[in-house]
Amino acid sequence: MTARFPLCRTLLAHYRRHPGQLAMTLLGIILAGALYSGVQTINTQARDSFARAESMLGGQQVDRLQPATGQQLDQDDFVRLRRAGVPVSPLVRGEITLADGHSLTLLGLDLPTLPPAMQPDAGVANETGTLGGSFMQPPWQLRLAPDSAQALGWHEKDRPRLADGRRLPPVVIQSHLAPETAVTDIAAAAALLDRGHRIDALLLPHSAELPPTVAGGYQRINAEQGLAPGELSASFRLNLTAMGLLSLVVGLFIVHSAMGLALSQRLESFAVLRAIGVSRRALVTGVLIELLGLGLIGAVLGLAGGVALADLLMPGVARTLSSLYDERVAGAVILTPHAIASGLGMTLLGTLTAGLTTLRHAAGVNVLAPAHTAFEARGGIKRRRQLALLGIMMILGALLLWWALNGPPGDFLAGHRLIAAFIVVAGLLIGSALLLPALLDGAITLLIRPAARFGAERAAALQWLLADTRTQLPRLSLALAALLLALSANLGVSGMVGGFRMTFLDWLDQRLAADLYVHPPAASVVDIQRWLDSQEKSATVQRVRQLDSKAGDRPVGVRALPIDTLTQRRWPLLETIAVPWQHLEQGSLLINEQLARQLRKAPGDSLTLTTPKGRQHVLIAGLYADYGNPRGEVTLALAQADQWWPTDTGTTSLMLYGVTDHRQDIAHTLQQRFGLSEERMIDQPSLRHRAQQVFERTFAITRALNALTLGVAALALLSSLLALGRWRRAQLAPLWAMGLTRRWLALASAGQILLLSLLTALLALPLGVALNQALVALINVEAFGWRLPLHVFPLQLLGSVMVALLVAVLGGTLTAIRLWRMPPRQLLEEFRS
Repeated sequence: MTARFPLCRTLLAHYRRHPGQLAMTLLGIILAGALYSGVQTINTQARDSFARAESMLGGQQVDRLQPATGQQLDQDDFVRLRRAGVPVSPLVRGEITLADGHSLTLLGLDLPTLPPAMQPDAGVANETGTLGGSFMQPPWQLRLAPDSAQALGWHEKDRPRLADGRRLPPVVIQSHLAPETAVTDIAAAAALLDRGHRIDALLLPHSAELPPTVAGGYQRINAEQGLAPGELSASFRLNLTAMGLLSLVVGLFIVHSAMGLALSQRLESFAVLRAIGVSRRALVTGVLIELLGLGLIGAVLGLAGGVALADLLMPGVARTLSSLYDERVAGAVILTPHAIASGLGMTLLGTLTAGLTTLRHAAGVNVLAPAHTAFEARGGIKRRRQLALLGIMMILGALLLWWALNGPPGDFLAGHRLIAAFIVVAGLLIGSALLLPALLDGAITLLIRPAARFGAERAAALQWLLADTRTQLPRLSLALAALLLALSANLGVSGMVGGFRMTFLDWLDQRLAADLYVHPPAASVVDIQRWLDSQEKSATVQRVRQLDSKAGDRPVGVRALPIDTLTQRRWPLLETIAVPWQHLEQGSLLINEQLARQLRKAPGDSLTLTTPKGRQHVLIAGLYADYGNPRGEVTLALAQADQWWPTDTGTTSLMLYGVTDHRQDIAHTLQQRFGLSEERMIDQPSLRHRAQQVFERTFAITRALNALTLGVAALALLSSLLALGRWRRAQLAPLWAMGLTRRWLALASAGQILLLSLLTALLALPLGVALNQALVALINVEAFGWRLPLHVFPLQLLGSVMVALLVAVLGGTLTAIRLWRMPPRQLLEEFRS
């Protein structure tokens, strides 16, 4: 053991002589760890928030009751069921707006009747308050999680104000509550939310029986049939994980490149150490300790950077999950032991993986290693062929799996199709990265022969330039592979997002064609529609209903539309049977693309729909796109829905067409005449703007991580070029001695980097298009349920090439300047060795 400390000092002395390599190695580890740890911290925070939300509401042990007619629940339902011996508990839920503009979900619970599964986690059972009254007595208590209180700046005993000036009950900070959610007594919640006697849900223990005397009037929603918190957004978080892993791989390419360069300079030292008696085991142990030390330092610093990155991105992720999936996530980052262990563990594992080559050479170093440098090129060719063969096999495997995913859903992929889609993408990316050195070598070889046409002197210089470029491939291949991955990922993701934006905006223009949308109370719908029909003779008024039902055992939304030429024109269909709208008028239905994939249904199939009139077996007349909706949905003719559901069930909206010039006047009149609030009316531009905001927010995080990954890849190439300076000096010294100027050598070196970057960018173009197709045809379909058309943007392709050239110009310029300014004395020193 004591002999290993001098050995470790000897090994680390290399970095004292080459601090740039140490900086590059640590930088790669830190960047890889920061990007991966940041994403994992976000995902861990989201999972923790979802687990708290699920446990607070009883998880899979608490069912819900709703009237079979779909009407609003009130206290009479609660009293009736309790008198019948049913152990239900009322729940009031709503959003409150605070004085500072923040919103908060408010839950009102009835403590004495709370189901046992909710009592320990809600943090309100069997507790008496200490703030001037109990939980169930004025002034009540407002309980919320520590992270929520911290984000809002609240402390114990505070009584914050609402936007209307009313004060909330005294704050009590309680662990295990869901984020962005406050819990209080049902009486206080009903008053704060202006609910009167209305309640939002009746909770029932899953094990409790529903007596036949009341079972007919209520529909029981089993806990197992609902979506658990976080289930809808699982695919979104999986996409973040995939981007984090890609960033980790690209960052570790920097580490591998730096260690490979250091290895080429340390083989002689390894051989000397072996020659003076250092055992193979001791040498490997010393290198392993070095790797672990560097990895630990980089992992800790990377974890700190990851927390900072998560703190920067977390508010955007929380807003995305809230607006798109209606799922609450704490906006403040709290570092958990799991996130720490995951970040440190993956970064250390990646560092050891990147250093495997160094360990292997340390274990098998030959005492006569310096005499075998002539065989380096031959070994590089053999290794390049092996990597190319492995890359071809990975690409073929990915294409085979892609073909299987495009076929009918098979049992062997059931439940794992999204993971399989990511494996396809990973296979294409990694296979292409492995194949890149061979492709670059082949492309440069093809350029050598045409170079002979430029005259003897110029041809000799060009041929040497190309041949010398080939010799640099082994040392630059990892950095170029990182650039290839980042460029293709950037191109694929940008193409997918751009195509989605085009498709989404076109779809919005068709679906959001009305000039004004009105959401009146159920009791006012008929009067408002009658008044609009009488006052706006030139306008078209459509009544639309939104309901809840089940398709088989799966909860779905129901949309009811009038079947007229206006609806047919603005409701594009993806697949249909013959004359679909005629079938819809006769009682058939349409389903969105998400539900069709979930249930494996197609036009012409039958669907069982649960209604107050019983189960209806309905023909599917067509499929329609429903971008941004995480739920399955069916669309019926309005007349058919009115037959199956009472008119006071669900929500009803009125859509006005042909009132573009005076929609604000109509909204003002409705507000004055019928007492409608501004929240119940929205014009088409505002609604479209809101939809676009949700879209931009959804992909903001992906774009940010994508840009960071591209930046890391550019840094990988730049750092590799800077670290190659010492090796390149030995290669160029003989040419300088033969009469070539340092200016010519500097420009030649910059040209070589430009050539390699240009070839890499050109190879990234087809890979980026293939990745774009995989994202829209595989990832989107499996993650979100909808398929997008492929869009290729020529300006994005050109932009990717320009980015690669910009990186090459920056790196080539720096290396050229260093060579240009190099004193002749340093070039002469190369002839000593």
